[in-house]
Amino acid sequence: MLRFIDARGKDLSWIANELSWRKRDFPQDKRDLVLNIIENVKSEGDKALLRYSEIFDKVKFSLSTEMLANNAEISNAYDNVDKKFIEAIHKAKERIFGFHKSQMQKSWMIYEDDGSILGQKVGPIENVGVYVPGGRAAYPSSVLMNVIPAKLAGVKNIIMVSPPSEDGNLSPYTLVAANEAGCDAIYKVGGAQAIAALAYGTETIPKVDKIVGPGNIYVTLAKKEVYGIVDIDMIAGPSEVLVIADNSANPAYVAADLLAQAEHDPLASSILLTDSFETAQSVFVQIEVQMKRMSKVKIIEQSLNDYGAIVVLDSIDLAIGTANMIAPEHLELCVREPFQRLNSIKHAGAIFLGHHTPEAIGDYMAGPNHVLPTNGTARFFSPLSVEHFVKKSSVLYFTNKALESIAKDAIEIANAEGLSAHANSIEVRLKQNDAISSKRS
Repeated sequence: MLRFIDARGKDLSWIANELSWRKRDFPQDKRDLVLNIIENVKSEGDKALLRYSEIFDKVKFSLSTEMLANNAEISNAYDNVDKKFIEAIHKAKERIFGFHKSQMQKSWMIYEDDGSILGQKVGPIENVGVYVPGGRAAYPSSVLMNVIPAKLAGVKNIIMVSPPSEDGNLSPYTLVAANEAGCDAIYKVGGAQAIAALAYGTETIPKVDKIVGPGNIYVTLAKKEVYGIVDIDMIAGPSEVLVIADNSANPAYVAADLLAQAEHDPLASSILLTDSFETAQSVFVQIEVQMKRMSKVKIIEQSLNDYGAIVVLDSIDLAIGTANMIAPEHLELCVREPFQRLNSIKHAGAIFLGHHTPEAIGDYMAGPNHVLPTNGTARFFSPLSVEHFVKKSSVLYFTNKALESIAKDAIEIANAEGLSAHANSIEVRLKQNDAISSKRS
């Protein structure tokens, strides 16, 4: 069961030491395996993909073309899901689309009095690969969260990869979501080999410019290794939630939210910070009561035992200081007047305010993206957004008059850097202008 930590009378450094159990380093043996997989896919292409599908996914494709989900499979997927699910996907799609539409950016120009024009040209990345976890599980929500912002940005080709189950098929829920979101191609390939295929291209899977989407440690390591060959969204770790609650919080709600996060993965982290000993005790009891009804009890138990904690502190202010130190993926503010505390939160992937905003609603229907920075990276990373799928070019135009107004200063800096050719590229234009002026006079 999760740890119960009485931190009353303790400072932030003591609390930090008690909660610093999660390792951020990747095991070398796993990194070596991933590097080997990447090199093999890079050199062998489809041949390596077929081999790894058989080894890791227990799926033996006879031909490379069988890795591509065809129209018949997609059509069959619709026959194998409930109409209520399709309706739910439509509603979620609408809400996610509506939220991300507000993030769209436009090109802009500044016209100076001297005739110079400065600006920024904003355009979509052309080819994007989306990784969606699969195998025994289905994550249609991840499909929507990764594909919809890309579509809004104007990405031309969106390629989805996902590991198949042992029968060689993808979940019908995943296929329906991918089709509804607008994927251009869906491949039944997973793991580090899928990331390598997207980064370098094979005979069947085209090379992309950027890879997004969550995955296990092998997928994460592969994304890290191919960064620079392609762009990636972020280096994501196991999911996490941190709940800050005072005595106005409903213990049953808080316990349910901690359990929901623990259900993700044995490595998931669920932490409660509270200034109320009574609330802490009640949440602890509620966890034991509610957990008995959950379908993934073993995963929840391991997650809570290894990475869960209930911490009682002296104040909510100290709890917020602890949260800023942790920089969690999900932060729930289950306190009185949560909006009054909002500006005190410096680092969090997503902030859920009040007693009726469970993290789980953000996973599916709220609208904001659920692909979020983890492992403290909310200090410098942001949620997946439309901006992740665009690139920007600076635009510059100078007239003779505009160039002359700043040329001497530019030459001065170039000479200070010892870059005479840089200085010369400006000076030749000034000399040309002087020569033209002399002829005219």
